[in-house]
Amino acid sequence: MADERRIIAYELSENGMLPLTTAPVERDWMDQSPQRYAYRCLPLAIANRAGWLLHNPVTFTAVWDGGPTRHNVRLEIETPGMQAPSSPWAFTVDSTTISARASVRDPRVTEHFGVGTVTFTISYLFRTPPGINLWVKGPSNWIKDGAQPLEGIVETDWVPSTFTMNWKLTRPHFPVRFEKDEPVCMIVPVLRGLAESLTPVRMPIERDPALWKEYQESVNSRVDFLRALESREPEAVERGWQRDYMHGVTAGGARAPEHQTRLNLKEFVRE
Repeated sequence: MADERRIIAYELSENGMLPLTTAPVERDWMDQSPQRYAYRCLPLAIANRAGWLLHNPVTFTAVWDGGPTRHNVRLEIETPGMQAPSSPWAFTVDSTTISARASVRDPRVTEHFGVGTVTFTISYLFRTPPGINLWVKGPSNWIKDGAQPLEGIVETDWVPSTFTMNWKLTRPHFPVRFEKDEPVCMIVPVLRGLAESLTPVRMPIERDPALWKEYQESVNSRVDFLRALESREPEAVERGWQRDYMHGVTAGGARAPEHQTRLNLKEFVRE
């Protein structure tokens, strides 16, 4: 039985393993936001780090011609010393099928399932504590033009097999480049049965007077701050943005009983 405090990545081969790391908070597009303001969104930043990443083992470009079979996807894998195409459009593609020109193959990256998907072989068998699934998904808030990560939830506390990570190419004849070492998969532990255990209820917010009052205070505080910022009032300009949620306090000054501003996941250590 799995240790109740451990998530284990059993290695299935001695080489060809996909690098496995904790997820960082940084994202290129967030770095490029004016004054890096995207990082002011704490829920976004927390989601960025809420799991572990598996990384692409080899640089390649994928093109899908729109057809349903695996043969309708072409993977152009770069090997050490190979000169990258001068243009991402440097592929021979006609209206019905990808050119059959010889290509380097890598068993870790395939077009196994067809329907415009790229499949990454995960060379680990994960084992989680009892009752804990793994949400297998794309890296949170990682944007890739022309490809969409497909997600799945796996009962990794018992299943004696691994899974694959798949990306769906979204536009026929549009080359999508995957760089070596870029993250292609994120694994996030989730408690099995949690969503089903909750009882969903809808009601007017006025039914909870205390919450209704706090909500009105937060709306008014936001409106007042934006007006002050627009009017260039010195105090508002100096603050730059409201930090109530970041600090775990309500507009009325009440503190959250529990509040996280960062995650510190442990790296996988080889035994």
